[in-house]
Amino acid sequence: MRLLNFLGLFLGSVAFAQGVVASPVEAEAGEPVVLAVATFPEDNAFGHVVNGERNKIFVAVENKSDRNVTLKNIAGSFHHPESNKLVKNTTALNYGIPLLEGASMQLPYLFYSEFKPGDYRLNIWLEHIADGQSYRVTAYDSIVSVVEPEGSWFDFKLLTTYLVVSGLLGGLAYYLYTTFVPQPKKRKTPQVSAPVGTVTATGAGGYQEEWIPEHHLKKSKKSKASGAAASGDETSGVESGTEGRKRKGRK
Repeated sequence: MRLLNFLGLFLGSVAFAQGVVASPVEAEAGEPVVLAVATFPEDNAFGHVVNGERNKIFVAVENKSDRNVTLKNIAGSFHHPESNKLVKNTTALNYGIPLLEGASMQLPYLFYSEFKPGDYRLNIWLEHIADGQSYRVTAYDSIVSVVEPEGSWFDFKLLTTYLVVSGLLGGLAYYLYTTFVPQPKKRKTPQVSAPVGTVTATGAGGYQEEWIPEHHLKKSKKSKASGAAASGDETSGVESGTEGRKRKGRK
């Protein structure tokens, strides 16, 4: 009797143990085994994320299940390194590529960063579809450093930005100066014009003919010549009259 009871207890324990072991296997039997590992390229061995630039990371995917899956997309997010609080999600990159059983491939993922420089936790994941069900696999989960891009005086974009900003500031300064700063008034110097009309001699010094227009000089010369001829005639008449009187007196 005791033997039967012991045998029943043993068989029940074995069955319970089998149920406990089999339950998680059956729960995970619907999800295919797909591995994903993300790494930064060789020129970024320290895993720096540069603000304002296109950052690249490679995701190696391997399908170890006996079913074909479809790679849906790759996405990511930035979190606070201590509290794990979400800072911002990165843009998802859609693929829609089928991945056969036992196959592997490497996919590039590009993302941008516009955060305050410092350390952040970067999480990159891969979503795939199997039998109409969507699954997510973590490819990268580590601390990265967000840094500013290195400035260069020979950067064409940076020089163009400096020139445009300098031109705008210069135009604004000139507008403010001409608008709010009183401008000095220009003094007009009077222009000396040539005298018009007849110039008469005053004083003992006479006058200067270069200030008199030419047509006035011509008129004055003609008037002088006619006046001299008339005075000559008058003097000759007077002389002839006096001579005649003298002759009458003699007679």
